[in-house]
Amino acid sequence: MAESDNPSSKQEVAKNQNTIEKKNSKKEEQKVQNNLEKNEQKSNPKEKSVIEDEVIFSDNNNKSNPKNRIIVIDAGHGGDDVGAVGPNKRYEKVVNLEVTKYLYKILKQRGYNVYLTRSNDKFIKVMDRTILANDKNADLFISIHTNAMPKEKANSTSGIETFFLSPARSERAKRVAALENKDDIREMNESSKSAFLESLNRPRITASHKFAIDVQAGLLQSTRTKYKDVKDTGVKEGPFWVLVGAQMPSILIELGFISHPEESRRLYEKSYQQLLANGIANGIDSYFSKNP
Repeated sequence: MAESDNPSSKQEVAKNQNTIEKKNSKKEEQKVQNNLEKNEQKSNPKEKSVIEDEVIFSDNNNKSNPKNRIIVIDAGHGGDDVGAVGPNKRYEKVVNLEVTKYLYKILKQRGYNVYLTRSNDKFIKVMDRTILANDKNADLFISIHTNAMPKEKANSTSGIETFFLSPARSERAKRVAALENKDDIREMNESSKSAFLESLNRPRITASHKFAIDVQAGLLQSTRTKYKDVKDTGVKEGPFWVLVGAQMPSILIELGFISHPEESRRLYEKSYQQLLANGIANGIDSYFSKNP
């Protein structure tokens, strides 16, 4: 996908890129981090996650050893934004956060430096999620979500899929992206968004694609150790705005369809959540082994 040759499009792209750069300024990053810390201090101690006390704030910049890599994990939605809703009022935000917590623990045990955009039930603005990743100079950014389908297709659609940022190539990718983007406060018309996406850093998109392939493979291998019927719905590209500001390889994972009766039940099981987290961690290991 080549960049646009239209002068007005290039001017619009430059304008949008400058806007993103300003939002990623050091001042804004510090403001976001301060707000995160402030919100954590206000949290109910009974609701505060045990993992928060285990976070390591490391200044180790030795990137030659994969175990010194920095990873930021984003549990999608949160607070009043429950995300997709499945049978028996199963909320996407709950699944996202639980899998994120398990993944955090696994990665820490393997020696990674890990940060979370949220560690309890609260909403974080979409742009602020990648600002944290950039501030921490992360090597990878992962946004964890759960998919859904309309009622007429809910019983027949299930499976795991992983997305990387790029202009959507299919109507289905556009539909999934639209669901995840609906709470983004970024004001851009469709033509501006398309022009911006076409201007994205190509090497980073390629790295994100490779990362997505490894994580998807890890997820399938892990979950199929217990459930042979887990469907592979593939690695896809899509215009997910939570990934736009990331200055490192980044992916968005759809852990399954919470709208599917059986899959939503599994997604709420701790054992399955642990399988998902372990699969993602294995995918991360695989990616770093191929890209030291």
